[in-house]
Amino acid sequence: MSSFIPVSSMNPSLPSRAELRRQRRRLSDAERRGAAEKAASLAASLHRFRYGERIAFYLAADGELDPMPLMQRAIDMGKQCYLPVLHPLGHKRLWFARWQPGAAMQPNRYGIPEPLWDRSTLIDSRALDLIFMPLVAFDERCNRMGMGAGYYDRTLAWRLQHRYWKGPGLAGYAYALQQVTSLKTQPWDVPMDMVITEKGCHLCRR
Repeated sequence: MSSFIPVSSMNPSLPSRAELRRQRRRLSDAERRGAAEKAASLAASLHRFRYGERIAFYLAADGELDPMPLMQRAIDMGKQCYLPVLHPLGHKRLWFARWQPGAAMQPNRYGIPEPLWDRSTLIDSRALDLIFMPLVAFDERCNRMGMGAGYYDRTLAWRLQHRYWKGPGLAGYAYALQQVTSLKTQPWDVPMDMVITEKGCHLCRR
């Protein structure tokens, strides 16, 4: 199983988003579980994880690396865990709702489970200490290819306006096989600070 796809942002051989998604779906259940446990051990050693109090995760879908083992570690450490929810007024942005094991869930308009919430229980991304983000592909500069809808980029667009204060740490969470040589970026793309895979932690190189 290769962990590196030798392509560039301008190379037409760059696999499509659909092909990159198929690659992660081809992993066996055993490979998924093993990768999730290894990535959780690595992520739990991060300074931002150890000392952060409000941490956002996601629920794995479409073959994504499952953060549930890491979420359980966070709960065991007494941290507050949050999951993204669609902005109640639309706008293709995310807010974040508190999650605990056994919490009541409801599907959003895309069928993705979200914690039951009301507006008084939602928090903005700026109030978090660390955000673990799903992705389709990433490169060594911590650029991210998402599913294409731009929810995280719109939600975190404020980060591009701050030269010094960057708010919560942004950590991509993915299989090592999702790394590509280079991704083409746009001015509105919000880069990550790091990417955690089952094989290591990739810090941003810019």
